[in-house]
Amino acid sequence: MEIYTLTVATGTSEYSGTNNYIFVTLVGEKGESERTLLDNPGLDFCRGAVDQYKVTSPSPLGSLLLVRLEKQRYWVEDNWFCRYVTVEPPGGHKMTFPCYRWLVGDVKVEIREGTAKTLREDSSSQLVAHRKRELQDKQKTYRWVTWAPGIPRCIDAKTEADLPQDVRFENEKRSDFEHSLHYALLELSLKKLAIRFGKSWNDLDDFKRIFWKLRSPIAEYCMEHWKEDWFFGYQCLNGSNPRMIQRCKKIPENFPVTSDMVQSSMAPRTNLDKELKAGNIYLLDYAIMDGIPTNTIKGKPQYIAAPLCLLYQHPDEGLIPIAIQLEQTSGLDTPIFLPRDPPLAWLLAKMWVRHSEFQVFQLLSHLLRTHLVVEVFCVATLRQLPAVHPIYKLLAPHLRYTLEINCRGRTQLISADGIFKRVVSTGGDGLLVLAQREYKVLTYRSLQPCIDFADRGVSQLPNYFYRQHSLMLWEAIHSFVSGMINLYYQSDHDVQEDLELQAWIRDISQEGFTELPNFGLHSKLSTREELSTLLAVAIFTSTAQHAATNNGQFDWCAWVPNTPCTMRQPPPTDKDAVTMEMIMATLPDVSQSCVQMAITWHLGRAQPDAIPLGQYMEEHFTESRAVELIDRFRTELKEIEDHILSQNEGLELQYLFLLPSRIENSITI
Repeated sequence: MEIYTLTVATGTSEYSGTNNYIFVTLVGEKGESERTLLDNPGLDFCRGAVDQYKVTSPSPLGSLLLVRLEKQRYWVEDNWFCRYVTVEPPGGHKMTFPCYRWLVGDVKVEIREGTAKTLREDSSSQLVAHRKRELQDKQKTYRWVTWAPGIPRCIDAKTEADLPQDVRFENEKRSDFEHSLHYALLELSLKKLAIRFGKSWNDLDDFKRIFWKLRSPIAEYCMEHWKEDWFFGYQCLNGSNPRMIQRCKKIPENFPVTSDMVQSSMAPRTNLDKELKAGNIYLLDYAIMDGIPTNTIKGKPQYIAAPLCLLYQHPDEGLIPIAIQLEQTSGLDTPIFLPRDPPLAWLLAKMWVRHSEFQVFQLLSHLLRTHLVVEVFCVATLRQLPAVHPIYKLLAPHLRYTLEINCRGRTQLISADGIFKRVVSTGGDGLLVLAQREYKVLTYRSLQPCIDFADRGVSQLPNYFYRQHSLMLWEAIHSFVSGMINLYYQSDHDVQEDLELQAWIRDISQEGFTELPNFGLHSKLSTREELSTLLAVAIFTSTAQHAATNNGQFDWCAWVPNTPCTMRQPPPTDKDAVTMEMIMATLPDVSQSCVQMAITWHLGRAQPDAIPLGQYMEEHFTESRAVELIDRFRTELKEIEDHILSQNEGLELQYLFLLPSRIENSITI
């Protein structure tokens, strides 16, 4: 009689344990063990428990191939989360079988030993058949659907309740998510009540009346400095939308700025033409906003603009705005606003640029270019790669919670009756049109930071902390991924011959990113470098890029005049007609301001169960060489952390959004 020693690890989150029956069968190349009920004296499979059992077999099983787990209902249904199983054969070495899955209902699950293997490395017909069955089951479970035309396709789930348990929030996350939203909305409802639901604010200082508990050091700094031109420029570099700015080599024809107009903003002994040639003139162009349908809130039309903003890298003052036009077509009714104009006119022009910034960063830089892009990788990975595949193991930590948060976004934020419809000027039809426009011009190049910075001509901009930190993180991620790829693929030929990998890239390019002829991503992977870059894009986007656009949104939007979610009056056409009354009638009203503050706090706050970049709570890789690469990656991230902290030491306005310890491993909010 052969006796095998097992340990079975139960999940650590709430309700991971079970009181149902758990059976195990060991499957080897020479046969199967007895089907064994796992039952020790006392309670088994409690939350966080690691229980030990003996399993017998009348004859040697040979090399172990699979561990078959079965859950059967006892009295009431009680789901179980299994982390892993270890098996120690008679006289052999302990083997680890990662699971990290929920067993829901009366179900059988077969798990493999943890060594990552591509299809070509599996010599056992049993294991090849197991891979095939696993993928067939996953493709039935995870299906593509078109939520709306003209944007990336997504998971087929009308609400988060339709998702499989394996990709749902854990109970603590779900409770915190729902509680924090209710908390923020309740607090701001009390503020509205205290302010007696006034339709408009009386003056700019009135916005301080909603600065109660929900506040942050940067938000308070913003409240003090938001009118200053240097602070406007700083946000173009290091705010929530740091990918918009581009070098201006020639003044656009539809933006007829002359040298005389901006001479008073120039440093001594220079002019606009000289600075254009020197590479010190930059542009924000919100052409994508032109003609977008606007929202109607409580029967009142809202307004948008499509500004052009010229900026100058001043040798003493830093990056400052020097000219703003609020529409794409120049003319008598679209004046060019300048810093020497009446102060309120210049201030309102900057507000209109920041209002466009809110739309673009929330819907394009944040929602489309991180959430929806990463969802394509999520769905394709779950559909086309078995759990034993090295690329599945590499990506799994970066898929956590993304499908559920995206489902919630579609039903709660951007739906026909969602929060954007209630308070945002592009809510309703406008947000979808805006996303569709951006999706048409989305390129694979623009998702690679090293190329994106070069294409935008911003590689020399000083104090562009987002660029500096992004490139450090990109290099670390790309180096880590390349090491992993070279570990499991000895040549480019190995990449080409991996049928599961090729099915994965086809799912991404043909099913996920549909109708994008100019995207620039091929439907076949030919080299290890191509694969490494693609995986680095997926990981960078789900970690650093999402952190850069999401984590500071409360900081930059809490002081509502700095980044207003909507505008209630049309853009000004006469500089001399701008008054404080006009500004207050234009900015979001009390109710809209309160919701903006609540939602950006809810979505931008640090998550209590966050797993930082490079930390892996689930140990999918068991091989020593892979673990060494992970350790090296963590060491490099620690060096980046130390560099960023040292760089920010003593700065009054610190840029810490890309500290590795503050970047989540996946898009969870």
